Amino acid sequence: MAKRTASAKKQARASVRRTLRNRAVRSEVKTKIVKARRSLTGGPVAESDRYAIALEAIRALDRAASKGILHRNNAARRKARLTRQLVKLGGVPATGVAAGAGGKSKKGAAPGKGGAAAVAGKGKAPDKKLAARKPGSK
Repeated sequence: MAKRTASAKKQARASVRRTLRNRAVRSEVKTKIVKARRSLTGGPVAESDRYAIALEAIRALDRAASKGILHRNNAARRKARLTRQLVKLGGVPATGVAAGAGGKSKKGAAPGKGGAAAVAGKGKAPDKKLAARKPGSK
């Protein structure tokens, strides 16, 4: 039997709103991927436009994954397939596509930079946690 408490009713209403919003975002992502694939496989599109359309699809996938609408592995798999197709067709370097798509990790570090460990190792800035500790503690 369905719950009839006020909180359950409110949760059901919120669930309907989320479902509609998520469905719209998923549909938009799919549309952008299809457009990117079509531009890559044969349509009469300029080279720069192909790259821009693919990049837009990759950004949409990133956005959907960051909002939790798509699972991050699902988005990564789709991005990899699209990127592979783009590289195979256009000869665009694989690293250029990933870096141009905002390929940042969770902490916001630039890819390939090594994160906070590389910064601390080079002596540019002291580690905040180490600076906050008392001198003499490990």
